[in-house]
Formats: sequence, structure tokens, C-alpha cells
Amino acid sequence: MASIIKCSINLTNIDKSKVIDGKKGKYLPITITLNDEPDQFGNQGPVVIAQTKEEREAKVAKTYLGNVQVVWTNGDNVAAAPRQDQPQAAPAAAPADDLPF
Repeated sequence: MASIIKCSINLTNIDKSKVIDGKKGKYLPITITLNDEPDQFGNQGPVVIAQTKEEREAKVAKTYLGNVQVVWTNGDNVAAAPRQDQPQAAPAAAPADDLPF
């Protein structure tokens, strides 16, 4: 279940009150969602600031930080996003005779 996921975030969207002071530094809890299909830009999901249970129940708007792309996978969990420098795989052709008899 190995993959490499590339991500970029917009630092100006970070709510400073969400930053947690830890023993070894400051942390921002984030949530990454991987969609089944890439969007028109090859992104496979959003990065948002993690919400508390209360925020989710109150339907508070998510703070969007950026996008993710799977750039490598061993094939066991998710497919890598298509790259512009690689040709798209052709869909498998349907059998000419798909009658059950």
C-alpha cells in the first residue's frame, strides 16, 4: 500500500488559531481526501484544515488549502494521476461478440 502524494497548500489561508503548539514544534491538523477520479487539472483531491466534530455537525465551511496528486503508487491502493508528458492509456476494447450463447 505504498504511494507518493504531491501536495501544495496556500499558506495565506491558514487560520493561525488552528495551529497547535507541540513539544517539537507547531502543527496544523489537515485532512486530505483522495477522489476516485482526477479532476480536469489532474488533481485527485483537496487539502483542508481538519475540522472538529462540532464544526462538522454545525456545517462550518471547510478552509481549503490546496490540492493533492498521486505521483507514484505500487498499484495496491490508488492510481497515479495522469501526467501530461505521458500518453493516456487506451480503454480496453469491448469484445466483438458479447452474447451469452
